[in-house]
Amino acid sequence: MPGTWLTGTPVDGRPRSARDGGPTAVALAVDTGDHDVDGSLHELHRLAETDGVQVVADVRQTRDHPDPATYLGTGKVSDVVAELERTGADLVIADDELTPAQVRTLESRTGVRVVDRTALVLDIFAQHARSSEGRTQVELAQIAYQLPRLRGSARNLSRVGGGRVAGGQGIGVRGPGETRLEAERRRLRRRARDLRRKATDIAQRRERTRDRRARNDVPAVALTGYTDVGKSALLNRLAGADVEVRAELFATLDPTVRRVVVDDVLFTVTDTVGFVRNLPHQLVEAFRSTLEEVVRADLALHVVDAAAPDACDRVSTVRGVLREIGASDVPELLVLNKIDVAPPEWVDALQRIYPEARAVSALTGEGVAELREELARRVRPA
Repeated sequence: MPGTWLTGTPVDGRPRSARDGGPTAVALAVDTGDHDVDGSLHELHRLAETDGVQVVADVRQTRDHPDPATYLGTGKVSDVVAELERTGADLVIADDELTPAQVRTLESRTGVRVVDRTALVLDIFAQHARSSEGRTQVELAQIAYQLPRLRGSARNLSRVGGGRVAGGQGIGVRGPGETRLEAERRRLRRRARDLRRKATDIAQRRERTRDRRARNDVPAVALTGYTDVGKSALLNRLAGADVEVRAELFATLDPTVRRVVVDDVLFTVTDTVGFVRNLPHQLVEAFRSTLEEVVRADLALHVVDAAAPDACDRVSTVRGVLREIGASDVPELLVLNKIDVAPPEWVDALQRIYPEARAVSALTGEGVAELREELARRVRPA
């Protein structure tokens, strides 16, 4: 399994929780006026908590664009240093993907480890990957992210894949006439080639499975949506399945396929990986064969958390990723989940915005029987 370099993994294999005395962080955000910074920072806090980090302070700045050298303006970085001294935090987490130069400058100015949103999401995926397919895809994404960021520090050369060692010590052996950095780049490129071959084999097996289902005229429904909206719980309700449900971000990385029969109509429902804002493009590329489950589906069941204040923004985020992977032409049925906890006026407002959406509660089962009938009607062979 790819090494988790941010929080580490205890010997019992469980990701360390922030509540167990894990590391603490100061979060940074630049408000350029083109997105909801409050919502994005709230999500960053949840991502950090999922990865075992407690965010103890936020530092934000309103500006037209991030500073190319320091992300925040030079004066604002002084505020970050003050917050680190006040809280004793262990690291800084930026709510954007940083350039290598920004990371280097911020680390130099603050004296602590600097992590960006992309690295945080990659680390969560690394902890949650269970199958060989998931581990392969995550490690490919890690390498794609890390290669352009390598520098000659032994601490940083220990972050990816098999290179992580206890205590953050250096790895590799310098050969005649080559630097450790060059040797590490070669090692990672060789590893990426091996992983790509393995990923190709996995993609071909998955394609053969999809072809068999298609030959048997079994329609396919793919669950898609933002992370932690209850897709796995809804799959259990639809199919009478027993898929593990965990109330955390990115609990499901590996596709789970279940058969559903409604009257005389048989179809499959596949649970797929959830999305977030600014989902790292490295993950989209690495998980492309998994996301093909949506591209090849007869119907995309787009699950929305009706209790989320930013539900409409999340719908736009998911649809953006679906366009990126070539699934924008797949028929979509929007499902407003968690109506048992969502304010009724929020559900009403969402149904006015999305008139064809179905309102359900995967927890209580409300509306699920009607949804099953709707799915059967939509996928029933002509």
